[in-house]
Amino acid sequence: MMNKKNLILIAVGVLLLVIGFFCLQQGPADNPVSLTVAPLILVLAYVVVIPLGILFGGKKKEK
Repeated sequence: MMNKKNLILIAVGVLLLVIGFFCLQQGPADNPVSLTVAPLILVLAYVVVIPLGILFGGKKKEK
């Protein structure tokens, strides 16, 4: 079951994706922002943040 922490992590991941793609479109092709910063942000979002949001279980409440 998705809880608030999961949704926040997924929202942060989507925000990072938007920022990463925005950085990717900046300037000429040899711009350092579009060559280094944008791929790092996109990999962080795709490989770390969004999977954490999907897989993070949080604390389970016992009845």
